[in-house]
Amino acid sequence: MPHPPHVPFKVLTIAGSDSGGGAGIQADLKTFTSLETFGTSVLTSITSQNTLKVDGIHAIPAAFVAQQLEAVLSDIGIGAIKTGMLCNAEIINAIGATLRKHYPTATSVPNLVVDPVMIASSGAALLDTSAIESLIQEILPLCFILTPNVPEAEYILSKSSLKEPLFAGKDGKIDSLDQMKAAAQDLARLGPAIVLLKGGHLPFYKSSGKALPQELFHSLDDLTVDMEELELVDLIWDSRSGVFTELRKDFLRTSSTHGTGCTLSAAIASNLSRGYEAHDAIVKGADYVQSAIRDGLTVGAGKGCLNHFHHVVSRSIEKPTRFNPHPLTSYLLKACEKDWKEYTEHEFVRRIGDGTLPKESFIHYMKQDYLFLQTYARAHGLGAFKARTMAESQAFAEIVVHIAHESKLHVDYCAKWGITYEEMVRTPESMANVAYTRYVLDIGMTGDLLDLGLAIAPCLIGYGQIGNRLYNDPNTVRGDANPYWEWIKNYHDSDYQSAVTRGIANLERQGNIQEPSQFRLKQLEEIFRTATRLEVSFWEMALHQL
Repeated sequence: MPHPPHVPFKVLTIAGSDSGGGAGIQADLKTFTSLETFGTSVLTSITSQNTLKVDGIHAIPAAFVAQQLEAVLSDIGIGAIKTGMLCNAEIINAIGATLRKHYPTATSVPNLVVDPVMIASSGAALLDTSAIESLIQEILPLCFILTPNVPEAEYILSKSSLKEPLFAGKDGKIDSLDQMKAAAQDLARLGPAIVLLKGGHLPFYKSSGKALPQELFHSLDDLTVDMEELELVDLIWDSRSGVFTELRKDFLRTSSTHGTGCTLSAAIASNLSRGYEAHDAIVKGADYVQSAIRDGLTVGAGKGCLNHFHHVVSRSIEKPTRFNPHPLTSYLLKACEKDWKEYTEHEFVRRIGDGTLPKESFIHYMKQDYLFLQTYARAHGLGAFKARTMAESQAFAEIVVHIAHESKLHVDYCAKWGITYEEMVRTPESMANVAYTRYVLDIGMTGDLLDLGLAIAPCLIGYGQIGNRLYNDPNTVRGDANPYWEWIKNYHDSDYQSAVTRGIANLERQGNIQEPSQFRLKQLEEIFRTATRLEVSFWEMALHQL
């Protein structure tokens, strides 16, 4: 007998259209497809919007919204429904009436997930203020899972007529976890069996558990606080069991958040249609969204969008964002943290800072460093040769020019220490120098541009960090009291720091082009770590005049 045809998991979205593609119907259908469910749609409105603004909204006539819904329910059927932008009271009433026609009791409506979309991330109103009462009366009694963010929860509760509400925040504002719990319980009294109160607008300090003040939240772009110290709490209140669940996750400092609410509710509905219990459907949906934000896309000049297909083509490192513009470099410095600290905080460096490094060690270092610079320039020249585009060749060539300038300064500086040019070029290379320079050239010959870039990066980046740290360290001996003060100033100087910036940009450009797999990333990490360890050997050679 032939196999029966595959019956897909069917999900329906009732929402508006986002012409920018990041939210609304577009985000919902991408999510449905990504999570291997069959998506159907009922359009409530058409918007004119991009990543910067919503500049036009056209509501679909309520009767035609009901006609779309009737067409889907009468033929295709669904395993779960999500609602997003419902636009106005007429549309809400039409949806409620059509759902009740097909599902006589509230509990028979299949897995209705309601995302009470009210305000766009750009600030545009997406729901008429007069429609909130219709939402409360017509939709929430049919709702299985309600997914408001904190401002939406505040607004819904301000328009409800609950007797003896539990939530009593100052000025109607939710500003603590306890208030989130009270608000979630009150929202459930309006009909939903489960409330997922999203904490994206109310991050908490990890150290104290206190909420970030709203005046700081609204200026997060300018915050200097380490974002690693902040976390979000998505709160699940299941009125059936009377149990709270806290979903804690890192606050991701990124602009790629457009469509987050749409995507989360769509993911939960998809998971419900596949047969997951409510709690698992929410947890899996939240994990999916967190990864989609982390791997977000920059598609315009405003807020970026989620990457709905992040798990189809996985990335080992996130894409560059304005908050983390150098993800590859950041990853490598963290992965090689122990070796990097040994290199940049070595005794040789410390004694440069306090001026106690023996003169003989510094002279030995300067001679070997000049020889190193010759090979370092050759390595960058090799990069220019291997580059496939003029822009890449120019990037390496610019650093060669900088190294040539650095070598001239090196010769002039050494002359002040009584070291002649002839003496430097006749100096035999130390074994530490040979090991380091030949490793760099070997990687450059056998690897690609990114391999070469990572072999030369510890020298470029490390000296920049050392120069800045020593220059700004109050314990550094300054001026004529420190014979190495001019050396410190050289690596703090804007010319050298500009070279560091260009070098990091080269690395990030190649990393973004390659999108390395986890296996490839480990190879790159090992190159960077080996070069860093060879830098340590260089300091040891200089300190002990080997």
